[in-house]
Amino acid sequence: MNAATLSAAVVTVSDRSAAGVRADGSGPVAAQLLADAGWSAEVSIVPDEIDDIRRAVIEAIASGARLVVTTGGTGVSPRDVTPEAMDGLLERELPGIAEELRRVGAMKLPQAMLSRGRAGLVGSSLVVNLPGSPGAVRDGIPVVTSIAAHVVSQLDGEDHA
Repeated sequence: MNAATLSAAVVTVSDRSAAGVRADGSGPVAAQLLADAGWSAEVSIVPDEIDDIRRAVIEAIASGARLVVTTGGTGVSPRDVTPEAMDGLLERELPGIAEELRRVGAMKLPQAMLSRGRAGLVGSSLVVNLPGSPGAVRDGIPVVTSIAAHVVSQLDGEDHA
């Protein structure tokens, strides 16, 4: 499968960025890294609210995104609700992706173990939650792109390469 034909979406989850108080530092990094890997990606920003996160993911998929990467809201603070937004949305969880993201992140920063990010399937799209820091995004996107085209290919009924 040629990733250049695939569309991705990045959803930044941040109260401050959604309110215009702080620039989105992670979404543009994710979009650029996805583009470097051959994926087209648009960035949207939503506050740390379960309904807003869910709606953004559903809208991205409805617009044709086969890969949706969220950044932010995966930690342990009271406003971090991205994993909870995945409840009832992810149809099939892919825990190995989230486990690998935590493992890769923890090699650089032990706090990466605190990420509660999830990964799974919604229809024929892959959804992956990344932490909100630009560093976590730089570490995580290569993990995601190493498997995303294969996941989409499998969802489209293709055989193992």
